Amino acid sequence: MKDLIYAIQDLFLFLFTPMDAFRAAELSNWWSANSINWMFVAILVVCMGYWLFKLNIFNKTFTERRDVVSHTFFK
Repeated sequence: MKDLIYAIQDLFLFLFTPMDAFRAAELSNWWSANSINWMFVAILVVCMGYWLFKLNIFNKTFTERRDVVSHTFFK
């Protein structure tokens, strides 16, 4: 059982090795150290833009059901 725990520890040490490189890079260049964060922000912006584009299509074609509400005071 102890070998299994150490194997899991070794696995996570291997998987998070790139994060150590980013942590060390923070002292020299903040932008490169946070490149993963900027990549996630860019993906979020693209997904939100696509979602809002699709919502606009449904609003223009009136295909969204607006008669169903969660509470009666929203009518």
